[in-house]
Amino acid sequence: MNNKANSHMVVMKFGGTSVGSPERIKSVARLLLQEKAPKIVVLSAMSGVTNTLVDISRLYATKNTQGALDKIDDLEQKYLDTIQELYHEERYREETREFVLSKMRFLREFRQELFTDFEEKQVLAQGETISVRMMMKHLQEEGHKVGYLPALDFMVVDIHHEPDLDKISTQLHKILEQRASEQYEIYLTEGYICRNAYAEIDNLKRGGSDYTASLIGAAIDAREIQIWTDIDGLHNNDPRVVEQTKPVSRLHYNEASELAYFGAKILHPACIHPAKMANVPVRLLNSQDPSAQGTLISNRMTEGAMKAIAAKDGLTAIRILSTRMLLSYSFFSKVFEVFEEYKTPIDLVTTSEVAVSVVIDNTSRLEEILSELRKIGDVAQDNEMTIICVAGDLNWRNMNFESAILTALDEIPVRMISYGGSNYNVSVVVRTEDKADALKRLNQHLFE
Repeated sequence: MNNKANSHMVVMKFGGTSVGSPERIKSVARLLLQEKAPKIVVLSAMSGVTNTLVDISRLYATKNTQGALDKIDDLEQKYLDTIQELYHEERYREETREFVLSKMRFLREFRQELFTDFEEKQVLAQGETISVRMMMKHLQEEGHKVGYLPALDFMVVDIHHEPDLDKISTQLHKILEQRASEQYEIYLTEGYICRNAYAEIDNLKRGGSDYTASLIGAAIDAREIQIWTDIDGLHNNDPRVVEQTKPVSRLHYNEASELAYFGAKILHPACIHPAKMANVPVRLLNSQDPSAQGTLISNRMTEGAMKAIAAKDGLTAIRILSTRMLLSYSFFSKVFEVFEEYKTPIDLVTTSEVAVSVVIDNTSRLEEILSELRKIGDVAQDNEMTIICVAGDLNWRNMNFESAILTALDEIPVRMISYGGSNYNVSVVVRTEDKADALKRLNQHLFE
């Protein structure tokens, strides 16, 4: 299969809820057959399975072997019940059952070992592998020819745990070329899992199946990347908080990236970048309502429009004030060096001549960070904060957008405001207790 042929392929990713039951698996299979283009299908573990595997790992790591074995028994039964209902021919039931039982035996073998991060990553890889095998056997039972692309044969991260797109592309093209004569219309592969720079089993972190799909789409220059979830596209506000939200039909890559980073749960924050670099459109679709339009993410910008709002909770705001360093060129560098030393990313930053305010979500090294910052200046800390991001064409030449946002929040205390670092968002920081009110006010003022 040459590169030109690959460009006609579609990458389709289905998350855990989309393959969370026998009926859902059958429904996904029907969707695969409706898409006539050749396709690579990325599957997550069944809903709840990765959490169970995390629990099993934790129990092994704390030497609660019996607790881990009990969890494995429950997981095995979940799969056996699914298999019994999914297949109607005993041959396919038995083949899939034996595969699942072999994986459960593999999980039980860890009771005899010292359990470290290395073993945990092997445990966490099993959910996606089982999903792919169950789907493959179901499609075969229905009479369809299906190819398997083991993610561990091509999905690679480097020593910095960043995807090695050159290696991924080279390996994937090589595999597809070798298998071109088999003329599969459907290839199945695992999301989330990969190999690291030392060829060990690893993963792309939680939500990584979206990332897998994007990396594959970029590597083969696909026609489109489809992310299928259980909601009809990215909504213009949080539907859990605000009534009558609407899916956004189109987003620019940068708008989608901002919304994903600042809390839009439908999309993994990292997954936009590979697609953007390769200029491959990403379409967000609803596996429970395939006729819904969804959201198309591409390089096309709708000028002069505010598109959507997202919110990210669990944040800590820190202000560092140092009048003794007024106009000192080293003030900012000293502050940011502290966060670099403790490997803590900053979500948002605002500055003045003598003060810096930052927002972080990783507080694992907070006490050490605060101790170091107090050597630079006076430190104030606010917990339980939320970033609210308004995304759209927010170029500074578009007048009144910022004022409309602030007017909507005129009765809500705002801890920080960030505007101008990007043409695609205005971000404000409020107390988490004020989040729901802020989202509703913004929705009413900007969209209704």
